Amino acid sequence: MKSLNIIIPERMTGSRLDASLSEMLPDYSRSKITTWIKSGDALINQKTFKPKGKVSGSEIVCLTLNQKQSNDWIAEEIPLNIVYEDEDIIVINKQFGLVTHPGAGNWSGTLANALLYYDPALVSLDRAGIVHRLDKNTSGLMVIARNAKSQKYLVEQLQNHSIDREYSAIVYGHMIAGGTVDEPIGRDPKDRIKQAVSMSGKDATTHYRAIDRFKSHTHVKAILETGRTHQIRVHLSHVGHSLIGDPMYGGRVRFPKKASEELKDALLNFKRQALHSKKLTLTHPFSGELMSWKAPLPDDMLRLLEVLKKFDS
Repeated sequence: MKSLNIIIPERMTGSRLDASLSEMLPDYSRSKITTWIKSGDALINQKTFKPKGKVSGSEIVCLTLNQKQSNDWIAEEIPLNIVYEDEDIIVINKQFGLVTHPGAGNWSGTLANALLYYDPALVSLDRAGIVHRLDKNTSGLMVIARNAKSQKYLVEQLQNHSIDREYSAIVYGHMIAGGTVDEPIGRDPKDRIKQAVSMSGKDATTHYRAIDRFKSHTHVKAILETGRTHQIRVHLSHVGHSLIGDPMYGGRVRFPKKASEELKDALLNFKRQALHSKKLTLTHPFSGELMSWKAPLPDDMLRLLEVLKKFDS
């Protein structure tokens, strides 16, 4: 934990407090600064203030850079599949079954715990450098920042929709054509654990198209413009193509007519949503180079595709 005293220059008179601090602290994202303001880690004359408050110039802001959340997490030796790393970023291929970061019911055994063991310096960063998440049972590519400047830059890329994320999914139903789902997503009012298409939710856009079509299932490519919780699962279910292995948004296992025993067994025993973050493209936060990585489909999804092809033959 460290503290900074910042004097707001008079040229910023009339500006929002959060915007002023964001300009003066370029190493930190505006959302992070807003979090500090709301939590009382940023004070004017030892008093809290609102992010949207206006500055009059010459205020002295006492800012406590509190990284308590990551400091409370325990470093644990958990295998990581590292696809790329340098001084600024780490790109991993996350295995399914691994929770992204600690939370209720999962205070250990997460990706964040593994990252803190792999690189103890990540303890100084918010969320151990994690800038986006994958669901526990979604596999594939993620990028982690190794310093505050990289984290701020990557978060801004996500917010500007300039990080390209391509997923592979295996869904129920024979998809005739691709399309775009442009429907807001918010918490399901009937089930607080779930998300749902909701007019009171946040904007969400998913593009999708068929890669391989089978009699009763489709292998789909999905590209995110936004990154809402469970977005692909919610959007594809909304258009009638829920993911195999996803009881939360797909309901019970469904068998096609005259399904073979092998296919029934494959569907019944696919124990996670068939979703994989296949390709990640971003601008490197230091070099400015456009970089891209691909992660092959995991074995469980490959086996499922083989059974679907066999049933069609």
